[in-house]
Amino acid sequence: MDQPEDPGSSTGLRLAVARELLLAALEELSQEQLKRFRHKLRDVGPDRRSIPWGRLERADAVDLAEQLAQFYGPEPALEVARKTLKRADARDVAAQLKEQRLRRLGLGSAALLSVSDYKKKYREHVLQLHARVKERNARSVKITKRFTKLLIAPESAAPEEEALGPAEEPEPGRARRSDTQTFNRLFRGDEDGRRPLTVVLQGPAGIGKTMAAKKILYDWAAGKLYQGQVDFAFFMPCGELLERPGTRSLADLILDQCPDRGAPVPQMLAQPQRLLFILDGADELPALEGPEAAPCTDPFEAASGARVLGGLLSKALLPTALLLVTTRAAAPGRLQGRLCSPQCAEVRGFSDKDKKKYFYKFFQDERRAERAYRFVKENETLFALCFVPFVCWIVCTVLRQQLELGRDLSRTSKTTTSVYLLFIASVLSSAPVADGPRVQGDLRNLCRLAREGVLGRRAQFAEKQLEQLELRGSKVQTLFLSKKELPGVLETEVTYQFIDQSFQEFLAALSYLLEDEGVPRTAAGGVGTLLRGDAQPHSHLVLTTRFLFGLLSAERMRDIERHFGCVVSERVKQEALRWVQGQGQGCPGVAPEVTEGTKGLEDPEEPEEEEEEEGEEPNYPLELLYCLYETQEDAFVRQALCRLPELALQGVRFCRMDVAVLSYCVRCCPAGQALRLISCRLVAAQEKKKRSLGKRLQASLGGSSSSRGTTKQLPASLLHPLFQTMTDPLCGLTSLTLSHCKVPDAVCRDLSEALRAAPALTELGLLHNRFSEAGLRMLSEGLAWPQCRVQTVRVQLPSSQQGLQYLVGMLRQSPALTTLDLSGCQLPAPMVTYLCAVLQHQGCGLQTLRLTSVELSEQSLQELQAVKRAKPDLVIAHPVLDGHPESPKELVSTF
Repeated sequence: MDQPEDPGSSTGLRLAVARELLLAALEELSQEQLKRFRHKLRDVGPDRRSIPWGRLERADAVDLAEQLAQFYGPEPALEVARKTLKRADARDVAAQLKEQRLRRLGLGSAALLSVSDYKKKYREHVLQLHARVKERNARSVKITKRFTKLLIAPESAAPEEEALGPAEEPEPGRARRSDTQTFNRLFRGDEDGRRPLTVVLQGPAGIGKTMAAKKILYDWAAGKLYQGQVDFAFFMPCGELLERPGTRSLADLILDQCPDRGAPVPQMLAQPQRLLFILDGADELPALEGPEAAPCTDPFEAASGARVLGGLLSKALLPTALLLVTTRAAAPGRLQGRLCSPQCAEVRGFSDKDKKKYFYKFFQDERRAERAYRFVKENETLFALCFVPFVCWIVCTVLRQQLELGRDLSRTSKTTTSVYLLFIASVLSSAPVADGPRVQGDLRNLCRLAREGVLGRRAQFAEKQLEQLELRGSKVQTLFLSKKELPGVLETEVTYQFIDQSFQEFLAALSYLLEDEGVPRTAAGGVGTLLRGDAQPHSHLVLTTRFLFGLLSAERMRDIERHFGCVVSERVKQEALRWVQGQGQGCPGVAPEVTEGTKGLEDPEEPEEEEEEEGEEPNYPLELLYCLYETQEDAFVRQALCRLPELALQGVRFCRMDVAVLSYCVRCCPAGQALRLISCRLVAAQEKKKRSLGKRLQASLGGSSSSRGTTKQLPASLLHPLFQTMTDPLCGLTSLTLSHCKVPDAVCRDLSEALRAAPALTELGLLHNRFSEAGLRMLSEGLAWPQCRVQTVRVQLPSSQQGLQYLVGMLRQSPALTTLDLSGCQLPAPMVTYLCAVLQHQGCGLQTLRLTSVELSEQSLQELQAVKRAKPDLVIAHPVLDGHPESPKELVSTF
């Protein structure tokens, strides 16, 4: 029997206030409402506890208030009453009770003491709840063993890079192992003591963002992180919360994560600066419109999951709370407008050492681990793909099965698509032969479920949906779906989700190739629905589209037919081809040529920023190239690019994978195609600066060694694979433009080497870039090489640079160059004198010199007039020399 509370104690006072509030609320009810309240009350309660019906059947308002307070305790009783009132259609009374509860019990020393006492209990609950995580094969393992440290790098700061001298390369933000020390740095204040309130962990699918976020929560509960800063930390899986029906307040979401319904939530929320919310998968949040567009501002307001999470993101809700946000986007992009001064960090996945550690953790047998690791290490492309933990898991799973069967990987995997497909085929191959047709049918239905989920932005599936597709209890359900239990109003809700979100997107793509020609289209629609919906870079369909293209290669289609016993229609491939070719009619994200000329005319002396503006959407043409890269089918890529006369990438922070994708597409490009890189970052973020390359070059140039000997000291640049591709006999690239970039010396060296052997390159544009003198010297040497086929060079330098003399000097020996455009450059009188001397040299074969918008002294004009008289066939385009000023339209067109 419960002991009576001392009315003078803090608990006794709170119990008295709870009785008062309960009685006031229940007296507002009519007799019919009170009857409904009693009936609803008997089948709901925290931890499945309900007041026996015998105590409720004849209770009036006074009795009910007493029963509630004594049975549940003060705060839980109020919460049970509020929810029951809502279910009894007395929502206005429920709202009044909530308001009065917050006003009467929300603050005070006794309440704060309750929070202090609850901290330890909550931490112990988090430790117990998150101590183990499920492997993707449903095996439960300790999080400390499952978690493998990843590389996490802070977002590079463009201002510091821009402050460097023209000959220096930027020192990138150093990537650190994701250990406790690195996690503690995420919310560390800057030199002025300003601490970021929002930190964004960004990275590609499967890279390990969710696991890193869970490890942060676990380490906080273990007392290793944010001590003295965070009292309570909450894990908010955005995708899951968005799919929950009905409305819930932030207070409700917090209560769901607590060990009991007696959590002092109002008191927790009274100190928001000591709360940490981990929003996992924030890129899932849709853009809201209409009344839903306004973010939630009240932590006790029941609203949709999108409004509550949106309020946290925008700081409209609990503006002083700490946020840790994970997102797939390479930049916050679409979320940028909703985030308040975020500090970004990039999750880069496994280093080479981490890959090896993962293999040994996975196999737990040193001999097999060494054999598997050695095999993958020798497969350079496959080894590179393993920087993504989920891909690494897939590769290990396949290898373990084949090692157990005494086999080995039979074919090289060059793309993520091929790795995923190999995994499915390998796992399903363990099914008995007699079960083959049933398994294939189940796989089709599973793919249909994945597609409907992707198109509808759903990752959770009810048991009823699995039963409708006859997947409940099937082999594919066991292999590819994980079971999850969610707290419901009356009972636990059982849902299913795919072992990884990227895996759901892969199966959705596979569904289009497993469709039978004669079978009517599913409700999810054909491939046109997918491609037409993928019109934005941050679309949730991006990865599914990549996978679709990867499955369209002739080799993958043969694999599908062999493994799954179906004939793949060419219709899907032709639809995808028409979609790519249609992008040539006006692909979003391509910067028009006039933009460059306009920038140069506005202020030719001011160098443009090389980095994209913060929050800018990622480059859409690059995403298109990723789709083509996944096919690994040269003929298809070449046919697709025929309708795209140029590839223009703007504001791209190139990583090595971006360069690999671009290089492959450039190798396949048809004759006559152009490539423009505008305001792109041409230095790998993970490269460390041992010593300034420019200083090393300058020191070497001061000696007796030749320039060619000097360039051999430079390491390969980030763009080295691209420039190598340009020398391929099948590459049809005729025009290359680098615009508004900071071009490191290593890039100049590698481009110079490519200029000597590129079979189709006839035009080179170097517009508003920052070069070192040594860099321009190397480029000039490449242009002067006897085998160089470049006929037109366009140069716009942001200011007078000494290196220009090398470009002018190469005119004496460049065999193919016929047009030099120096429009927008600053040409001092001595440089013009030198230019005129070179133009009259016997070896100079230049036919056209463009000097539009170049300011020339009277003496320089006279020297150029003399050159025209000496070489009447040489065209020198300049407003004064031509006898009339060019119109603004003509000035722009020359750029």
